[in-house]
Amino acid sequence: MKQPPYGSRAIGQSLRYLGLRSLLLRAILAKVPGFINSMKRHILIYGLLGGILITLLKLMEYRFLVIERSVEIYGGLVAALFAALGIWLGLRLTNPKQKVIVREIPVAVGDLFVLNEAKLNELGITRRELEILEWIAKGLSNREIAEKLFVSENTVKTHSSRVFEKLSAKRRTQAVQIGKELGLLR
Repeated sequence: MKQPPYGSRAIGQSLRYLGLRSLLLRAILAKVPGFINSMKRHILIYGLLGGILITLLKLMEYRFLVIERSVEIYGGLVAALFAALGIWLGLRLTNPKQKVIVREIPVAVGDLFVLNEAKLNELGITRRELEILEWIAKGLSNREIAEKLFVSENTVKTHSSRVFEKLSAKRRTQAVQIGKELGLLR
């Protein structure tokens, strides 16, 4: 004999125990899928009606709120509008207008940089110290200079401190400025 659909073996056995024939059993179990589809339809209809009812209640609540509290709502909207307008005007009026001035500065093309060898010898600056001063003028850090010259960072620090001492400079920027004034840098 075939097994009853939907795995309802227990229901079928209890019906057989009560003495009902297999025909009655098949008739009852054949209606189960239709019953389930009918239940799905009813649940869907009740769900849709519940959603529509909730929407109508919310709409009525909204209308009540708007009618009862319309002055407060309109007052809040006007306040928000004036606050936004005030912020916008404040930013427009307090922000200074910037002027762009374009100047053309003539640069001599034929002038090449000539290193002041006399000053270099007078101060006793070596070629390596001058090279490190040039890298400092380009804005590189001690670590970057060490990587460029393939030396240790301590070597760069030693050379730069000797250059600072020979130029009587306390800072890197001051050393670069003095180097430019003396004709050691471009």
